[in-house]
Amino acid sequence: MSKINNFRRYNPLIDEWIIVAVNRINRPWQGAKTEKSGSSEKNSDDVTSSITTNPLAPGGVRSSGAKNEDYLSTFVFENDFPSFTEFDGCADKEENSDLFKQQEVRGVCRVICYHPDSQKTLAQMSLEEIRTVINLWHQQYVELCPKYDWVQIFENRGAVVGCSNMHPHGQLWASNYLPSIPQKKHDSQKKYFEKHGKVMLVDYLDQEITKKERIIMRNEHWTWLVPYWAFWPFETMLLPNRHVARFTDLMEAEKQSLSAILRDLLIKYDNIFQCSFPYMMGWSGAPTGTYLKTDCSFWQLHLSFFPPLLRSATVPKFLAGYEVFAEKQRDISPEVAAATLRELDGVHYSCK
Repeated sequence: MSKINNFRRYNPLIDEWIIVAVNRINRPWQGAKTEKSGSSEKNSDDVTSSITTNPLAPGGVRSSGAKNEDYLSTFVFENDFPSFTEFDGCADKEENSDLFKQQEVRGVCRVICYHPDSQKTLAQMSLEEIRTVINLWHQQYVELCPKYDWVQIFENRGAVVGCSNMHPHGQLWASNYLPSIPQKKHDSQKKYFEKHGKVMLVDYLDQEITKKERIIMRNEHWTWLVPYWAFWPFETMLLPNRHVARFTDLMEAEKQSLSAILRDLLIKYDNIFQCSFPYMMGWSGAPTGTYLKTDCSFWQLHLSFFPPLLRSATVPKFLAGYEVFAEKQRDISPEVAAATLRELDGVHYSCK
């Protein structure tokens, strides 16, 4: 892999960092080329169904020329267009003034294929197959957490949220620094603990259980709810029922019941508009790397879903106008969204 000059720059006006990953513009695209009615996640020529054209399929050839293994379950490989690498790309170009602040970024970016069948989604996989994905997530965390301050496992599902290939897959980006949003979560949870002597999201879940307005479903180890502060139309959060700081702290029984509730919640998502429901999904837990030497017990593990669809399978919510320049707004109340999800059938619409 050639040297890549990716870096992050600081915006002093709004106190935020942004990654500049100049190589990402060259990544191949098999997502939506134009807006069209009908299914929100497949192209009319179904390019992802063929091994000869799908670079994520078993035996598929990627744009780098690398050929995938003929995998029968899950498969992980290094992203061919990474935002982070271990190469020293711009250490000599770092700046540190109040107005011009630039830092090098190092890390790894990986692609995690969930299943060899390009037509499957997590909602359509068996509990055993989902558990295999969960086990792979755990293995990746165990490998990378000692070295990197943040390991972000996430999935962009559907062309409407920028997914470039509809084969069932997620991603992992691990970095040598704590990104902006995790940093805010770190600071706010620490502040709450110092003020109340309680873990914020544990205390929050206890109160949501009492209120019962926004809880969608629960099992022995997990609770799925619409956050009180949710922004996306059907935004949800999955929380452990006990205090768990990091994914690697989960017990075997919790990982097994995670398989069940994850499939159940994704089936409900698909049933909203009877489509393969697009979303952005991401795990958040206590930072790792250098943070393993500090007390991060105020953190609570959580899985967030940010789906863009609002009125139908073809009408997403867009960030625009006031939401971009002033403050976000939502169009339906979190309570209505929770009630809608709660009342949906637990059988996938495609099986009826």
